[in-house]
Amino acid sequence: MATALESKLSDLIHEIKEIKKELIFQEIAKTRVAKKRLTTWRSLGKRISGKWDEMSVADEIAYQREKTW
Repeated sequence: MATALESKLSDLIHEIKEIKKELIFQEIAKTRVAKKRLTTWRSLGKRISGKWDEMSVADEIAYQREKTW
């Protein structure tokens, strides 16, 4: 009887380890997607800044946010 319980426990431990692996793989995939989006966003920002005439995009946004009365 103890061997049957040990076998079930071993199976459960194995399943838990597999679930942990799957969770880690999912987190890695999410991180890759987020990094790709961030890289794309930064690249787009550089392209737009390159076409901007006088100010950088960041300076223009900061200027627009300043309150002038």
